[in-house]
Amino acid sequence: MDVPFKILKLTREIIEPVIANPIPPHRHDHEELLIITHGKPVHSLDFTEVQLQSPVIMYVAQGKVHNFIPDSETAGWVIRYKNELVPQSRFNFYSSYLDQIEYPLGAEYCSTNLNSLCEVMLMEFNENVINYQVIKHLLSALLSRLEAESNKEYLDKQASNRSQVVTFNSFLKILEFNYARSENADFYAEKLNMSTRNLNLISQSVFGKSISDIIETRKLIEARNLLLTSGKSVSEIGYELGYNEKSYFTRVFRKRTGVTPTEYRELMRTTIS
Repeated sequence: MDVPFKILKLTREIIEPVIANPIPPHRHDHEELLIITHGKPVHSLDFTEVQLQSPVIMYVAQGKVHNFIPDSETAGWVIRYKNELVPQSRFNFYSSYLDQIEYPLGAEYCSTNLNSLCEVMLMEFNENVINYQVIKHLLSALLSRLEAESNKEYLDKQASNRSQVVTFNSFLKILEFNYARSENADFYAEKLNMSTRNLNLISQSVFGKSISDIIETRKLIEARNLLLTSGKSVSEIGYELGYNEKSYFTRVFRKRTGVTPTEYRELMRTTIS
């Protein structure tokens, strides 16, 4: 993307050509936020396909391979922005630990506050000279409202136990520096001066996943990225991410994605090209 920000209102005039000629899977050099207020479009992220039930938010991080297929009733917004415009978004923070970030919105909220912010951003974007400082403030406000309205605890600022959220985010920060090592949940619990059981209870409460599952997800998100963007062999990638045996790395990867690392690389490169 050659500009730091773009916004598009999904109207019938916009979606009908896309329905007639679907856009193939592609990668981004920017973040993308799909705000779907009506319809049941199909969204595919790294070849995991889901039918969205509006009103719903779908966040697509930079570098992800995705595809969006609207239906005739689809309406809403597509917002694209460079990460440096709003670098502190929690969507971006959690995207390294979740295969998908998707959550529903209340219909009333979608048609009032959210829509108003988008309309103002669209007006600013359509000015002859775009003031990106104004856009930045509006986008920050939009992201803050979306995060606050989320009904999933891992994006909920009003979580019942704030100390659990703080502890969990501390775990994620430690994980980011150590996920490539062959360490299990005990290692992270020790770093946080707590029992493995308590850390897992916090993880389940805040994120709905076990510590082991989050560690594995982080490794495989990085594996997919390396398979697509580097010339390293499958063995090299597996070893770099703490899998000492290629066969074990392949087995874990296939269990999570349905294909082997080699098949994934070939499929992605063929599709994108």
